[in-house]
Amino acid sequence: MTDVITPFDVERALGGQLRDWRHHLHRHPETAFEEHATADVLATTLENLGYAVARGVGGTGLVASLTRGDAANRNSAPAFPAGDEPEPERPRAVGLRADMDALPIQEVEGREHGSTNPGAMHACGHDGHMAMALGAAAVLAEEGGFEGTVRLVLQPAEEPGRGAQAMLDDGLLQRFPLDVLYGLHNLPGIPAGHLHVRPGSIMASEDNFTITVHGRGGHAARPEAVVDPLVAGAEIVLALQTVVARNVEPLRPAVLSCTGFETDGARNAIPSTVRITGDTRSFDPRVQALLEERIRAVATGVASAHGARAEVTYTHEFAPTVNDPQVTARAVAAAVAALGEGRVVADCDPVMPSEDFGVLARHVPACFALLGNGTGPGRGGTPLHSADYDLNDEILPAGVAFLVQAVRAELPPT
Repeated sequence: MTDVITPFDVERALGGQLRDWRHHLHRHPETAFEEHATADVLATTLENLGYAVARGVGGTGLVASLTRGDAANRNSAPAFPAGDEPEPERPRAVGLRADMDALPIQEVEGREHGSTNPGAMHACGHDGHMAMALGAAAVLAEEGGFEGTVRLVLQPAEEPGRGAQAMLDDGLLQRFPLDVLYGLHNLPGIPAGHLHVRPGSIMASEDNFTITVHGRGGHAARPEAVVDPLVAGAEIVLALQTVVARNVEPLRPAVLSCTGFETDGARNAIPSTVRITGDTRSFDPRVQALLEERIRAVATGVASAHGARAEVTYTHEFAPTVNDPQVTARAVAAAVAALGEGRVVADCDPVMPSEDFGVLARHVPACFALLGNGTGPGRGGTPLHSADYDLNDEILPAGVAFLVQAVRAELPPT
């Protein structure tokens, strides 16, 4: 076993297996909490690699464990009789988390490995995340050389932000203790195979809101006889654009977006109800609270000024993803060793998208990294929700090399 594994070593060890795994997973996408066939494929593959696999964690989730070195002997030794010496300490356990679910999107035909499940597509790159986790599992099982336990946490339902909590509620950390947890996500606009990370907040929270404006509908020819919720709703949307600009401190990032506007009216009728939907992104709980407060105040105040009434529903969907500084420092060292210093940014800017990993990072010292999937043509590069790892052969091996090296940074060699 080499002390450092590189993408070249991964290619040499796995050949085309990474691509084959990804293509199979891409052909058979399943949406949140429906990942039954996906889980079966992953579990069977990991069992064939020598991992002990627990199925059905949090619904369709998996946890696969492999213990090596003297720790394996301690785990298999009989317990001490009552009154004798205590059992030895549990070996250190490192988790590698990957998400399993696809998006409810119809894939456009044209690729040999395109989706065969109508209305479902691995458009966010989770197929690649799973393939990288399998690659890391294969390398670690084959080469060993570490003292402790590796656990693959294959999480369902990342897209709606429900899977991590479902696994926690099912006793994830009690049944499968973890000392540290690593994860990664593909990201456009970063050169393929490069890795960006930072201590502290790296991905934002996401909160959702719905504003229902109640007025009094009527004939479009008699506006004086109605209370127009459409005009009030339009003014609410415009007024909300001032919240970040005029209420949030400029040095605290925040986004407030109205993303839907629906009415119950007809062309010749003024509606009685308008429904506005949207979301907010931030990193600071104080900013989260401020955004909710201002949305409620603006909506109710503007509606009242028009003689209408507004109801606001505000929900917290994703926690911010916050990296542990010490774990992140070790992750940076692992990434530099595996990928080279020129391919690693150790203090990148945070990004405003959200990740269900943030819930797990609240309970376990963790590090979440962003793996470049290429700059692509045009401004902004390859869109995030069109991740195609075949555009560059460096991406999957780079992710595997980083994950393996991260495990080696956490577990002592044998």
